[in-house]
Amino acid sequence: MQFDFTRLPPADRYRLLTNFIGPRPIALVTTRSPGGHANAAPMSFFNVFSHEPPLVIIGVSARPDGSEKDTIANIRRTREFCVNMVDMALSEQMILCGVNFAGDVDELDFAGLPADLCHQVDADRIATTPCAMECRIERIIDYPGRAIVIGEVVEMHVRDDCIDRQGRYVDPAIYQPIARLHADNYITSDRQFELRKPAHLARCEVGTTPLPAGSR
Repeated sequence: MQFDFTRLPPADRYRLLTNFIGPRPIALVTTRSPGGHANAAPMSFFNVFSHEPPLVIIGVSARPDGSEKDTIANIRRTREFCVNMVDMALSEQMILCGVNFAGDVDELDFAGLPADLCHQVDADRIATTPCAMECRIERIIDYPGRAIVIGEVVEMHVRDDCIDRQGRYVDPAIYQPIARLHADNYITSDRQFELRKPAHLARCEVGTTPLPAGSR
């Protein structure tokens, strides 16, 4: 089958893209409302964008009536937000935060999620998340009905049991984030495996530091 995206209606493009590009990690984004309470919303159009500078990217769509969602309105006002990663223990509460509540509803309180204050940005972070990333806006790119938010990570909070004592690598037996596939289908990373480039092909790579003599 061939699909001409220059002719397809937006709903069909969404269906095809989200069916085949996945699993997509979920950012449970927390922001500060104008009234001072927490706002939380899950975003599956999300990923890491760069490490230098440390950037994450999220895509926020408008409501069906064309109005902006609370998350992007709060981000525009405060220029700050927090990304909370989601595992199975948080999955059902994450779904509750996805309800399109009115702006005066504190989703963290509604979902029963314990909160701590962020250190460098004015937002709450979920106390039980495996990882929370405090972010400041690097830029916002606007399209009709959608905003692309690029945030610079200024601080990361990692739950102690998720990472080794050196603070370098996660424990795959503990940190098992869920991700969205398509529609209401999700997947968890409870089956992980290693794939490494063949060592003998290191000599073929360009722009890298040569291996020491005798190590090839």
